[in-house]
Amino acid sequence: MRQDQHVSRWRGRVSAPACRAVVMAAIVAVAGVVADVALAQSNYPNRPIRVVVGFTAGGPADITTRVIGAKLSTILGQQVVIENRAGAGGMIATEFVSRAEPDGYTLLMTPIVNAINEIVSKNLRYKFGEHLVAVAPLAETANVLVVHPSLGVKSVAELVALAKTKPGDLLYATGGRGTITHLTSEMFNISGGVKLMPVHYRGGGELVKDLVAGEVKIMFASIAPVQGFVKDGRLLALATTGPKRDAAFPQVPTMIESGFAGFDTRWWSGLLAPAGTPRAVIERLSAATAEAVNLPEIKAALAAQGFQPLSGNSEQFGAFYRSEVEKYRTVIQASGITIE
Repeated sequence: MRQDQHVSRWRGRVSAPACRAVVMAAIVAVAGVVADVALAQSNYPNRPIRVVVGFTAGGPADITTRVIGAKLSTILGQQVVIENRAGAGGMIATEFVSRAEPDGYTLLMTPIVNAINEIVSKNLRYKFGEHLVAVAPLAETANVLVVHPSLGVKSVAELVALAKTKPGDLLYATGGRGTITHLTSEMFNISGGVKLMPVHYRGGGELVKDLVAGEVKIMFASIAPVQGFVKDGRLLALATTGPKRDAAFPQVPTMIESGFAGFDTRWWSGLLAPAGTPRAVIERLSAATAEAVNLPEIKAALAAQGFQPLSGNSEQFGAFYRSEVEKYRTVIQASGITIE
């Protein structure tokens, strides 16, 4: 039997009214689904929201998320639950969220390391913009270039001059290969035309201990762990790495002020959601987050931990995320950094 004969005979068995009934039933069903989705979005959130953090409790990623998450619970009228899924430099948590239901009830707290992972890791099974989308920025902190007093330098210019007389001899500490402290130091090598050599640490406690003891004398460190040692004179702060002077060290110049044009590196964090999350839900979360981070009590709580709030909508945070990927791609390629 030819296909056209078969189709013709099949059509002959179904009446026009029956066809219309089937079509109308399908339209009603689709309309019902659309209405249900719209209702769910308009009522968002109507149950607890989970924010997944890819690092252990007590670290900067966890601290900033809990400070802001507590206020988000109040603003959104639903509990915001923080869940730690540590491992693989944040990649375990990121992949988990990238595969979650895109309904706004599972979010990712992303620090800068996720942007770096997109450059250096060859085994990622997710990608920003394809599997994850921006929601809102949370907080940031600049690094501070500190040296041990025994090094005998009191400015960035003096450090550069010393480094040029001892190429490859001066050591700097990092929080690990490929971390923001490592990449900032390599940016310094490139911009300053010097060659400081890295000593990679796995734990912040041992790192700071050796830095204060003078076992390693140079580091672009996070502000919070070294702030007290700078104040009591056991470490010297030469410059901060943000675009403007940091509130924690208002008397310390920036790297830009010290002659390094465009030198801007910061640890930052933000919220991502699975791709496909409804736009209305993204906007609700973005607005609530912006409201939270701008509250005086949140600013004070973040400042006490060495952080400053970041405010912006999802589009702005998405553009910033992409710009950070490209910035550090340039550093990694220019310095020849390889990370397994």
